[in-house]
Amino acid sequence: MAEFQIRKDEFTKYRVVDAASTETSSELADGVIRVKIERFAFTANNVTYAVTGDRLGYWHFFPPGGEDTDGWGMMPVWGFAEVVESRASEVPVGDRLFGYFPPANYLDLTPTRVTDQRIIDGAVHRAKLPPAYNSYSRVNAESGYDRAMDNLRMLLWPLHITSFCLWDALQDKDWYEAKQVVIVSASSKTSIGLAYALDDDAAAPAAIAVTSERNLDFVKKLKVYEQSVTYQALSEIDATIPTVIVDMSGNREILGRLHAHLGDNMKRCINVGLTHWDDNKAGDGLIAERSEIFFAPSHIQQRLQDWGPDGFAKKTATFMHQTAAKSSSWLQLRKIDGLTGLADVYEEVCAGRIPADQGLIIEL
Repeated sequence: MAEFQIRKDEFTKYRVVDAASTETSSELADGVIRVKIERFAFTANNVTYAVTGDRLGYWHFFPPGGEDTDGWGMMPVWGFAEVVESRASEVPVGDRLFGYFPPANYLDLTPTRVTDQRIIDGAVHRAKLPPAYNSYSRVNAESGYDRAMDNLRMLLWPLHITSFCLWDALQDKDWYEAKQVVIVSASSKTSIGLAYALDDDAAAPAAIAVTSERNLDFVKKLKVYEQSVTYQALSEIDATIPTVIVDMSGNREILGRLHAHLGDNMKRCINVGLTHWDDNKAGDGLIAERSEIFFAPSHIQQRLQDWGPDGFAKKTATFMHQTAAKSSSWLQLRKIDGLTGLADVYEEVCAGRIPADQGLIIEL
């Protein structure tokens, strides 16, 4: 069994290992299934999982196998897998699952709370982790399931579900009385999903893009941002009106300048991603008391309680279909061959060198 592992304390270091201790020939315990991971998407979001791995618990999902694992871990990815062995009567061989996997060939799961639509992994080491990440969709049972949409789904769903939750949370707070939403790292796919939601909502404030010079033309061509500025031109943003910032970059130096520019009109800063994880200086001017970290799984759990699983699924599915259709007009899928292929492009992802209009699909 091959695994793509990274150093937890210096995640630009990586290796592809043969995790012999979890050979696919090992016998399964009762109630356990073994899945063969077919493919997964890889984005800057996965780098965020690594950066926040200790703080938010991402390292605990998939402990690395093989020898000399001290200090090594596996960042989670979103993808599809097929059940190839089963000792759980409710989940047959041949079932296909969509959800959270390691960058590896195989994974053993312990299905609990099995329904026609989903299973929950009941592995002991995942019991205290966010429930949204332990749920796997049984795609063969989905009405209208189209396998041709797998690549878009695994690439965009984990990003655009965050976009949906951000829009929903902002709407729930009446936009913090803001008249504009400034989105930092506006070329990221999560940012674009949020911009789609704001653009479709007649009651929403205008979306303002902050992006790099390299991505400025791309962001403008999307035609979902009322204004697009570069990191060097933050002063072009209107500081005279109430503003919410949604930050996907994690670049505290940029945020400090933006907070200082907006001053009292910076009503809320919502910190989401870390596309600029490697440039995380303190940042003079940050207004900490009006800043918060947004954790999508917590919002998902709240809405599952509010709307019920079916209500949540219906609302999000409509949004996902709409954003996938819009994204397909500009998104180029780049297929990567196996874990060694991932190793070849991993440094590009970490350095932010993957073009904004590309989506990486790792095929195993």
